[in-house]
Formats: sequence, C-alpha cells, structure tokens
Amino acid sequence: MKAFIESLPKVELHLHVEGTLEPELMFELAKRNNIDIPFNSYEEVSAAYDFHNLQSFLDIYYQGANVLIHEQDFYDLTWAYLLRCKADNVLHTEIFFDPQTHTVRDIAFETVVNGIHKALTQGKQELGISSQLIMCFLRHLDEDDAFITLNHALAHKDKIIAVGLDSSEIGNPVQKFERVFQEAIKQGFKSVAHAGEEGPASNIRDALELLQVDRVDHGVRCTEDEVLLAQLIDQGTPLTVCPLSNTKLKVFEQMAHHNVVELLRQGVCVTINSDDPAYFGGYMTDNFNAVADVHPMEKAEIAQFTINAIKASFISDQEKQRLLTLTLNYLEQN
Repeated sequence: MKAFIESLPKVELHLHVEGTLEPELMFELAKRNNIDIPFNSYEEVSAAYDFHNLQSFLDIYYQGANVLIHEQDFYDLTWAYLLRCKADNVLHTEIFFDPQTHTVRDIAFETVVNGIHKALTQGKQELGISSQLIMCFLRHLDEDDAFITLNHALAHKDKIIAVGLDSSEIGNPVQKFERVFQEAIKQGFKSVAHAGEEGPASNIRDALELLQVDRVDHGVRCTEDEVLLAQLIDQGTPLTVCPLSNTKLKVFEQMAHHNVVELLRQGVCVTINSDDPAYFGGYMTDNFNAVADVHPMEKAEIAQFTINAIKASFISDQEKQRLLTLTLNYLEQN
C-alpha cells in the first residue's frame, strides 16, 4: 500500500507556507539575515517542537517566522516546499500565507506575496505543479487589522484566490471577522476558515453561516453535532483535514482514534493535508501513510481523498477533469 500511496496523484488544500520552515532553512536564513534565534542546534529546534496544544505550537511558529525578511527568503521557503510536493506527487496545492505575521515586523506585504508568487510561478513552469494562494487573517488580532490586510491584498488579486482565517480558535470567534469576509467576498475572493479543530462544532456552523466559507479547514469536531454532520454530507461541504497535525496537537490522542476515515465512509467530502509539515512531522505522503497504517482501507478509498480534494479545489472545471482522469487512471492501473 505504501508504494500505491507514494505514486498516487495528490492535491493539497491546507498548507501554511510558514509551517514548512525546516530547521536547516531556519538556520540558513537566520545566518543570512543576522537574526538571533534561541537555538544552538537542530536538536534544540526538534526539542522545541514537542507541543502540547495549539498555542504552544503557535508560539514557536511565530518565533521561527522571524528569520523571513526579504523577498528571496519567502521565495526560498516556498520553493523548498514545492520540491517536497514534487517528491510526493502533489500535482496541485493551495497555499495559506499569514501576511500579518510579517507586516507586524515591518515586512512589506509586497515582499511576502511577491516572493511566494515568484516561486509558485516557477513551480508551474519547471515542476508542473499548479497552485493557488490563500491569504489568512490571524484571528487573535482585531477586525481593524484584518481590514488593513484585506486592503493590501486588493492590489494583488491576480495572485490571491481566497481569504482564510487561522490561528487560535479559543477566545476568537468567527463573528469578529464577519464584516471582513463579507467585504472580501464582495471583492471577488473565495473564502475558507479554520473551525472545529480545538474549538467546538458550533464554530463550524458559524463559519458556514456567518463567513459563507466555500470549505472548512479541519472541521473534525463536526461529529459532535449530528444535524451539522448531515448538513455537511448533504451539501458536499469539503473539510481539509490534517491527520498528523491533529495527533501532534492532541485533537486526537493517537491516529487510531482519528475520525477521517469514518467521515469518508459516511460520505463527508474529507481531504488529507499536511498543515505545518516541518513542525508536525510529515508532508502529504507521510500523512496518507500515517492514516493507512492504522485504518485499513481499500485503494479506492485512499484515492477518494484525492478525488475529494480535486473537487474541492479552486481550479477550473477543465483542470479538475484533467486531474480526476489522471487519478482514476492511476487507480485503474494499480
């Protein structure tokens, strides 16, 4: 099954580019940019990655982002991720970035988005990997800051397909950002939001009703609300699930307890993604394997995660059909 998974065409819909900052690149950029980091070795970084909840992860996540200063840094970060995509046979990826993490450090919005976009453009040309870029608002910040960020994005609508909402759920309800999302949608952006990871199922419902999201990031706690679960199935609402992330952050104590396969079999449009792979121990193939290792599945079920991701993506119908054909042909031949 591992060989099947390794070569399976994949589509990633939940990936924070800042969360792909591997220790080696962190050290390289810190040296290049003369940034002091509180680590003396890769081993110390690895030890710091022993999180116990989302907030303890976010603390080190934002600390690591301090080494990202110049356009070239954001290019290098994104390119390194795209090379991982190539190795995992990821054909299309929709990438989150957090501009507020950088603008608060006086890094220009343009520096961030242009560096990422340059790498994504090169990834399409040289690696054959298509991509979309999603700008996330940090939910622990206020509405005013989100509106400022949205206004920055308007000059880059050719590069950004959607807006999202990430950072800590607890104490930061989606209601804070209802007006921002309304304006973003009015401006032509699609919308997604993290909900139902550390927060309750009601956060998922709020994201759907108040933010009018096209898909829900995480969403695994939907099983707490039978009416909501039935609605997700009936409406085909996609959930971008991140198995290794969920176990690392103790949303589930162990992978055997994860509900992603159960949701798949119930008819929910669930997808598998890597979230912040440098921090959570694995990219796309690693996440697929981690699930398949403890949840026996048929090859058709494993391929369904890719099929769901293709259908949930923000690409054209023509491109969706091309990727679906590739995936179904692969399944038929293997």
